[in-house]
Amino acid sequence: MSTTAKTSPNTAALMVTLTPPQIRGLKLARDGDLYLQESKKWTHLNATITFAKADRFQERPIAIKFATTATVGELRISGLLKTLDPDADPAISPHGITMAGKMWLLKHK
Repeated sequence: MSTTAKTSPNTAALMVTLTPPQIRGLKLARDGDLYLQESKKWTHLNATITFAKADRFQERPIAIKFATTATVGELRISGLLKTLDPDADPAISPHGITMAGKMWLLKHK
């Protein structure tokens, strides 16, 4: 006798419609954990300005990508991001992408 377990993904998080800034924030979180920086911007820890790989003279800097506090909050409420330190205040705690967030990106973008 064989038994099979049926697992269903968190379909509520997969059915969320995101705005372009929210999609950019989710993709940023996919690349690494987000930390609060100055002026209510969230980005990777120790993020620095990089330069284009094809630019041999390093004249064109590529700006640091960031997400706003409002965007991070909306993604956290929808279940696509989670706080990495559950004991700390979610407004300042680092955030990481959840499996539902990874699945949303695979399904939509």
